[in-house]
Amino acid sequence: MTNKLVRACLAGALLILGGCAFTDEALVPSLSGEPAPSQTQTVQAAPLAPGTTATTPAAPSAPSAVSVEGSPQQFNTGEFEPGGVTPGQPTGTAVGAKVDSLRGDLMQLQANVASQNDRLQTVRAQAAQNAIGYHNTVGQIGAKLQVGTTPGNPILVSQWNQAQAQLQQVNVDLGQMNGLANDVAASAAMSSYLLEATRAAFGISGAVDEDHRQLAILEDETNRTTVLIDRLLTELTEDIARQTNYLGSERNNLNTLALAINNGELYGASLAGRQFAPIAPSSIPGSAIASGRPLVLIRFDRQNVDYEQALFAAVSAALDRRPDAAFDLVAVTPGIGSQAQISLAREESRRDAERVLRSLTSMGLSPNRVSLSSMTSPAAQTNEVHLYVR
Repeated sequence: MTNKLVRACLAGALLILGGCAFTDEALVPSLSGEPAPSQTQTVQAAPLAPGTTATTPAAPSAPSAVSVEGSPQQFNTGEFEPGGVTPGQPTGTAVGAKVDSLRGDLMQLQANVASQNDRLQTVRAQAAQNAIGYHNTVGQIGAKLQVGTTPGNPILVSQWNQAQAQLQQVNVDLGQMNGLANDVAASAAMSSYLLEATRAAFGISGAVDEDHRQLAILEDETNRTTVLIDRLLTELTEDIARQTNYLGSERNNLNTLALAINNGELYGASLAGRQFAPIAPSSIPGSAIASGRPLVLIRFDRQNVDYEQALFAAVSAALDRRPDAAFDLVAVTPGIGSQAQISLAREESRRDAERVLRSLTSMGLSPNRVSLSSMTSPAAQTNEVHLYVR
């Protein structure tokens, strides 16, 4: 696509977006350091914090993970078997009776957790197998398209329908994970209640030394069970986030594959399936990432952020100054919260960046001129997407 054609497409996009109301998203100075003339843009310097670090594209997980070759899908591999409950002897006191009751509740809770762990391992293996079947079918379609075929080949159409059904099975697996997460959350609430009740039992009068000894053991075992459930819920939440992202990407790939089948030629993966690379500013000649001065900064701090008018104006101005300019699109995640929260935020930030990339390509900018990266920044308070010029 020539530079004139790019600018023409961008101009057409501006006419389409002219009726959109631009919200108060912050835009930082352009390459020249001068604010853009648009009255709808808030110009500010937004250097990245000195402690900003680049991250790899994979979400944090256990050292080994269940994965499907050729796909971004992967699962954690943690096993969550409770350690059991120490039996106790009746003391004949009211506190002793309370200890017996709490011990029975803990035994039931651990049985539930063991069952939930079994369900987790089963659904992980099932989802992996379903994904393998799906990728085998898609691979057969891609191999035929690679060598060329007739438009609308009925064999490929049948295989595409099969792949769609197989991907739906992966979606069923995601539904099972969500249901399991609800059950694990209920177990977490129960474990918190038992821990509080056990600690409160120390204050009941009429206890003997043996009652307090058994209560101390019960408190330790309840606490260990609570930690185990928290870890189970954390891994399950990460698995759900990865599975959700995987499904969205593969649905986009199927749509692109359907277009390829209709035309009888291979187009490649959907734009939404592009991989995020770690940032290496020194390896990008002329990159502005190291300076911390993006051309556009979009904060996704609420639903339905309206950014396209400002994005068009900034990119159009950059192309006017440098017709051969390329761009670096960076998904920025706040470095706050637990590891699970950062992992979930990273997936959301990448989806935001993919949304911005789709906006750029719909405006006529070739995707070959845009590279994707991700980073975690302690200076960010919410998910952000930065666009740099190089």
